[in-house]
Amino acid sequence: MSRYLVTGGTGFIGSHVLRALTRRGGILHVVVRARSRERLVRLARDCGAEERIHPLVGDVTLPDLGLSREDVSALRGHVDHVVHAAAACDWSADEEAAEAVDVEGTRHAIELARSLDVRSCFHHVSSILVAGRYAGRFEERMLDEGQTFLHPPGECRLRAELLVRELRELPFRVYRAGILVGDSQTGAADAAGGPYHFFRLLRGLRDLLPHWVPLVGPEGGLLQIVPVDYVAAAIDYLAHAPGLDGKTFHLLDPAAHSAGEAFNILSEAARAPGFALRLGFPDLGSIVPAFLGDRLADGAELLTEGMLGELGIPPSVSSLIDSPTTFDAGEADAALAGSGICCPPLESYAERIWSYWEKDLDPERAVSRPPKGRLDGKVIVVTGASSGIGREVARQVAALGARALLLARRDDVLAEVADEIRASGGDAWHYPVDLTDFDACDRAVERIFADHEAVDVLINNAGHSIRRSVELSLHRFHDFQRTMQLNYFAAVRLILAFLPGMRARRHGHVVNVSTAGVQFGAPRFAAYVASKAALDAFSRSLATEVMADGIHVTTVYMGLVRTPMIEPTRVYRNLPAMSPEHAAAQVVDALFSQPATVSSAFGTLAVILHVLAPEVSDRVLSMLYRISPEGRGSPARAKS
Repeated sequence: MSRYLVTGGTGFIGSHVLRALTRRGGILHVVVRARSRERLVRLARDCGAEERIHPLVGDVTLPDLGLSREDVSALRGHVDHVVHAAAACDWSADEEAAEAVDVEGTRHAIELARSLDVRSCFHHVSSILVAGRYAGRFEERMLDEGQTFLHPPGECRLRAELLVRELRELPFRVYRAGILVGDSQTGAADAAGGPYHFFRLLRGLRDLLPHWVPLVGPEGGLLQIVPVDYVAAAIDYLAHAPGLDGKTFHLLDPAAHSAGEAFNILSEAARAPGFALRLGFPDLGSIVPAFLGDRLADGAELLTEGMLGELGIPPSVSSLIDSPTTFDAGEADAALAGSGICCPPLESYAERIWSYWEKDLDPERAVSRPPKGRLDGKVIVVTGASSGIGREVARQVAALGARALLLARRDDVLAEVADEIRASGGDAWHYPVDLTDFDACDRAVERIFADHEAVDVLINNAGHSIRRSVELSLHRFHDFQRTMQLNYFAAVRLILAFLPGMRARRHGHVVNVSTAGVQFGAPRFAAYVASKAALDAFSRSLATEVMADGIHVTTVYMGLVRTPMIEPTRVYRNLPAMSPEHAAAQVVDALFSQPATVSSAFGTLAVILHVLAPEVSDRVLSMLYRISPEGRGSPARAKS
């Protein structure tokens, strides 16, 4: 019966390797941090191996992996295999964090293995990130080939492997995994790192455009995506096969796709638009200046960083798109021959990993937010709470433990929303008020202060939209007055009412629900966009004044949402739009991250394009204006 010492046993790959090892029998001593001990206990229970999995509280960044003297003494002479799977899984980790876990953690694991008189082998779980930006074919025997690294994780993985290769008194085996995604059978994953960062882009495209819209994108280099169950099964088999000591194995997809091909496979799973035309980076480099001019070409780096940063895609992940490296896997292929273990093609499991991410890992889903309790007792005012986004925001904050104060005009409907929240166990208060009536607005504020000691969060969601060209508004000055009255003046009046209390308590949050139209100057929405832009400008100035008082100001540039506001505009009925639940989740998520802005990929692109090439931006919008019809019920076009 084999005896193992395992690190990283509750991590993404480590937990799968641990499951595979339990099927072989044997005793497994697993180093785990105190906060992850319960997770290991659950894993052992799921595997039916409670009696054979022994948690050891420790920390790989410390000497002896942070184990007590008693634990080290008890293990000495009683370990056959060390399986070192602990690693800095965050691809955006800084150098200090990556070095502490990857380099020093490996050093401590090796030193402990020596002191324990390990009998069989030191198994090191690594990554193809060690190849860095190596140009050409990277073989399994290769390691330090003078390759460059753009980001710390890859270089730290290389340094960790160098330590393993210096082992003399103990045999070793190294397993370099490709870019990990979830289980190929279930799609299950316990983190949304690596390639999952691009899934937000896919979701954004799906929400913005029909799936049949053709896109142009990069071909990119080969993207070595591999499911975690294949990697774990391969490591388990290779770790126990005879005659493989001292070897390194690349665990890859033999039919790897280019970045552009992989994007299309995943976009099909997501029902999102794909790349109808894929170009190499040299082609893009020559086409962009010719088509849009040198000014836009010079801003390509800014455009890329801005878009990817807005989507939360770390540079270490985005650099995979144009990787110049290909990989040889001859040793792994030969050793796995006849085992029945092979990497399934991405096409066979893409829909599973997408579905699992969308259901359980998408950071913009309400279920992925912190559990109920994080907003316990917070008093949150939501305007426009009788329907659409406001109604969903009120329901979601109440479900997370907040006291929801609902403001809207219709008393009967507002009361229904409040009753619905209370029936679900939430805390809701409703205050019917016409926010465009400033005296009524002031009275509502007085009632709120009479019922509640303070207001922690103000969500200015109420709004009035008008879709009408300026030409058809020449004799309708009231269009501009009424949008400003509700969208700007009412919102500012509430901010001014609640701001003193927030300042006195030195904490507070103002969230303004705006529109992506502000970011690109949507034609036929001059009145609506101007009122939201006014609130945006006010809030930007306010944010700088109250930052030192612990008050945050957030503007959510909302895309098209399927609410009663857009129903009168027939042209919108066939356009892709977010559900109110999805839109509300963006607002509620902002209560936790407290960003200055929340924007879609399209909105960010529009802003950057207008800065870099305003003439191009205006021409595109002018074309859209000319080909789109006026809204039904618009006044007759004025005759010259």
